[in-house]
Amino acid sequence: MDLTAAGVHHMPLPSRLRGDWRVYLGRARGRNRARRKNVVGRVVTFKEGEVVLLEGLRITSPARTWLDLAVRLDLTDLVAAGDFLVCEHGPEAPVPRRAICSVEELDAVIRKHPGMRGVKNARAALELIRVGADSPQESALRLALYEHGLPEPVLNHILRTPDGKAAVWPDLAYRKRRISIQYDGEHHEGSDQYQKDIRRQALTEQLGWREIRISKDDLVGNFPHAVTKIRRILEQSGWSPATREAS
Repeated sequence: MDLTAAGVHHMPLPSRLRGDWRVYLGRARGRNRARRKNVVGRVVTFKEGEVVLLEGLRITSPARTWLDLAVRLDLTDLVAAGDFLVCEHGPEAPVPRRAICSVEELDAVIRKHPGMRGVKNARAALELIRVGADSPQESALRLALYEHGLPEPVLNHILRTPDGKAAVWPDLAYRKRRISIQYDGEHHEGSDQYQKDIRRQALTEQLGWREIRISKDDLVGNFPHAVTKIRRILEQSGWSPATREAS
């Protein structure tokens, strides 16, 4: 069930849930209850295709697992889990990636369970899920910008050299304003990665774009500093908060 299946599918979870090592099992009504230590069972109803076989283990599908998590996760964390499932990058990306499931599959599983607990949260999250976010932090940043009145940045945009060669892959981008946003996670703290980031920023500027670097500290709080930082750069580029123009 939800947390156990989420772990098998490598779905991102908030820290408060990652430490739960219990096994969650679903059972049909009338079946015997799980009576083992650290095993939690509950009665569930599955539709066709919602249980899959993975390395010999019967487990809920990625889409159904996401729906089950809607009871436990807040909106931001549920969007991040959905972003993870639908994320894909084409062959030009430094690390090509195929989606685990599609937005359409998430929509379909919601429609199959209109009265299920958490479905209202799932419907709200579905409206905010986008293809291309590589981490929960990128998802949280995108949602924070939108929540505080900034235009929604695009994902999977590629900066190209004059001859068309792919050169820089922003985490988020405002194409009309030529603003690249890069989230620097903990792996960016090493000296080698730091030098790569400096070269990336220089190349971004050579291509006529401005790069904004965001750290985990910039995402803290209900009004994170990242919002202020990005708003300032947007306004310097000529953007006005009077209109939520497309990015």
